[in-house]
Amino acid sequence: MKKFLSALGAFLSRFYMIIIFIFLYAPIILLMVFSFNEGRSTSVFTGFSLRWYVELFHDSQIMDALYYTVLTAVVSSLVAAVVGTISAIGISRLKGWQRNSMVNVANLPIINPDILTGVSLMLLFILMKMPLGLGTMMIAHITFNIPYVILSVLPHMRQMDPHLYEAAMDLGASPSQAFFKVIIPELMPGIISGTLLAFTMSIDDFIISFFTTGNGISNLSIVVYSMAKRGIKPSINALSTIMFLTVLILLVVVNLIGKSGRKAKKPSRQPVRSLI
Repeated sequence: MKKFLSALGAFLSRFYMIIIFIFLYAPIILLMVFSFNEGRSTSVFTGFSLRWYVELFHDSQIMDALYYTVLTAVVSSLVAAVVGTISAIGISRLKGWQRNSMVNVANLPIINPDILTGVSLMLLFILMKMPLGLGTMMIAHITFNIPYVILSVLPHMRQMDPHLYEAAMDLGASPSQAFFKVIIPELMPGIISGTLLAFTMSIDDFIISFFTTGNGISNLSIVVYSMAKRGIKPSINALSTIMFLTVLILLVVVNLIGKSGRKAKKPSRQPVRSLI
């Protein structure tokens, strides 16, 4: 009876996991299939065609939106990586209520509703008489991306030996060498994960971008929202397919590189030969 119950539990857990994955990826697969549809319909497949991929690269509105989206995401995630890493190192040096207060302050942009952050930044830019456009949207993205980097780097700071920096200095390293050759490599997994998370959040953002951008500057989320009122172009399906496949390929490559790196670091079991 115990074997039957354990087997039933294993089957139900696997079945539940399969259902969850189908629920998550079925819409994406459907979008990818109809990106090759000859017609405009997203419910009836009339024939295979690359028509929408060709039209995608001739659509200046979508191409401009893609350019601003990628530019904003890359710049904001890189700036957030630098500022967030320095902030995480500074927070880790604090103790007691000061550290807890700074962590809570860093969490505020994540906990706050996006509409509150967007409206607040828009009012701030208007108060400072800054014209809304690409610059203000980029500042807004940097603002809400920094906390994600801080929260990714802080756990690695807690795991790191607090005397590692002093030990490097005692061994003859200069302050800059100890920082860039000892501290930063230890924090690199957190920096990379925080930067990738910031990049993803920047591409995905709509509300904050909508309130902080100006005329003539739109990212993909704003363009898709404006299209939804008149009907979304099938070219968006083609663009979404390309973006999904690009992310999937990058994920596979990163995993393969990480796996090869772990194999390279694995200590050899061969006996050590004497040099004498």
